[in-house]
Amino acid sequence: MVRDNLSALYEKLPSGVKLVAVSKFHPVERLMEAYEAGQRIFAESRPQELSVKVPQMPSDVEWHFIGHLQTNKLKLVLPYVSLVQSVDSLHLLQAIDRWGSEHDRVTDVLLELHLGAEETKQGFSEEEILSMVCPQAGHYRIRGLMGMATNTDDAAVIEADFARIESLFFRIRSEHPELADTFTELSIGMSSDWPLAVRHGATMVRIGTDIFGPREY
Repeated sequence: MVRDNLSALYEKLPSGVKLVAVSKFHPVERLMEAYEAGQRIFAESRPQELSVKVPQMPSDVEWHFIGHLQTNKLKLVLPYVSLVQSVDSLHLLQAIDRWGSEHDRVTDVLLELHLGAEETKQGFSEEEILSMVCPQAGHYRIRGLMGMATNTDDAAVIEADFARIESLFFRIRSEHPELADTFTELSIGMSSDWPLAVRHGATMVRIGTDIFGPREY
């Protein structure tokens, strides 16, 4: 099933869009099915689960972290991931910088824009992001933006959310040409709405259910 699901997604996704397999809550056996079908980018949202799965998977897997990351959990995440997609506060970014200084490592990150109406969602405002993207100094590299659309079946609402983050993404690239080679990633879209995200410039889509089926635990 996993192989067939991935094959169907690969056929539909434009060549420039990276497929990030959201493997949280699924056992390593299912992840290996995806790996053997050609998938190489996997995303987890719980630090402990990530740190357990990494040594059980092949070394050429590219790991992303997509959940809310507490600063006291950095040691379970930063040694293993190539990208933290969900940097949602200045406090977290500063902690990543300090960790990087202590371990002589630069961590690639995406800044999470607060999209949608839910008050509980984490993330920055547009104004906060605009003040942070440049100049950049330290042991992190801001590679782009991440966002989650409003949890609704109304496609117009979802499309408006994606249009908003797309506009901010291209505004930053336009105003900061010096970031042209590094500020390149727009991570939007999940199983339920990724076609709309692709229409609005997504360079990454985060898909779990459409690959692995319902969560197993």
